[in-house]
Amino acid sequence: MSTLEQDKLLLEGIAAEDRNSIELLYKQHYNMVQSMVVANAGSKDDAADLFQETVIILYEKVKAGDFELTCLLKTFIYSIANRLWLKKLQKQQRFTTQTDYLEDIVPVEDEIEQHVKLNHDFEIMETAMAKVGEPCKSLLQAYYLQKKHMTTIAEEFGYTNADNAKTQKYKCLVRLKKLFFAQYKNTN
Repeated sequence: MSTLEQDKLLLEGIAAEDRNSIELLYKQHYNMVQSMVVANAGSKDDAADLFQETVIILYEKVKAGDFELTCLLKTFIYSIANRLWLKKLQKQQRFTTQTDYLEDIVPVEDEIEQHVKLNHDFEIMETAMAKVGEPCKSLLQAYYLQKKHMTTIAEEFGYTNADNAKTQKYKCLVRLKKLFFAQYKNTN
């Protein structure tokens, strides 16, 4: 089942006021909103309030009955949360740009299209990471996601030194790029 289909099922559960669906919505998307708020002059409490407002807006749209999800749910949630946060910052005078004119500058559709494209690219990268195999997948995750040093990676993966680990990381990265771009060309 595709992510979009899963998102639509989740929205059906939210419309039916299914507690599990609402909890799943929080599990899947709260951290994204919290990261955005904290990275943009907000606190965790601000993020909790903002996420609650975002869920209420989503709930109202879904309950209206004419809402059709045309992008990934996380893209839609991020767009709503981002706009609400910009407006809140503007009211608190933490953000100098007038958000009243924001729609003239960046139409919502453009913002959603950008997020849809990014989500598509991330899905291609996930598939490429799954195909790159071990130990490449773990090595790349250790370096790029977990931010481990090469000496630590060399010890964990059994390489004789950091330079050998670095060489292997480079080879794995070349393989990952080939897989990614082969898929990217096929889908675009």
